[in-house]
Amino acid sequence: MDRDTAFRAFVEAHQRALTRLAYLLTGEEHLAEDLVQSVLVRMFGRWPRLSHVGNLDAYARKVMVNQYISWRRRRGSDEVPTAEPPDRAYVSEDSAVLRIVLRQALMRLTPKQRAVLVLRFYEDRTEREVADLLGCSVGTVKSQAHHALARLRTLAPELAPRLPALDDPAHSEGARR
Repeated sequence: MDRDTAFRAFVEAHQRALTRLAYLLTGEEHLAEDLVQSVLVRMFGRWPRLSHVGNLDAYARKVMVNQYISWRRRRGSDEVPTAEPPDRAYVSEDSAVLRIVLRQALMRLTPKQRAVLVLRFYEDRTEREVADLLGCSVGTVKSQAHHALARLRTLAPELAPRLPALDDPAHSEGARR
């Protein structure tokens, strides 16, 4: 199989999952598409040297998270600090409303905290897998998840009953697999 055919097969097999991850990281459809395109362009340029990589999907996710964090550092924050938090409207149990509240709260986390939560709980990866993808220790994943969940509870208290408990052993490495 030639280079172009192999790369095209990889893209067809993984583009949808990569786009979903990018959207969860960025919270914006067009920015997510730009992020996926940027990652795929980088991978295509290195494609001949990637033949030694055992898990190209994991490699692409790691490149994506790193690229996203790099973009966020360059772009700065869209947040505008205020003395008082905005008034919160009553939130019904409507799942569409809860998704919007969750998205808004996720966008106020640091890029690394958001990446940890998305990889750990949305993609249901182990702490070790998340640590490998992010290039950090398992302890860092645990502390980032803990701080991110605590911040989500503060930013969107209406989500608290649906979030994993901060000290829930079911979400630790030993309880999985």
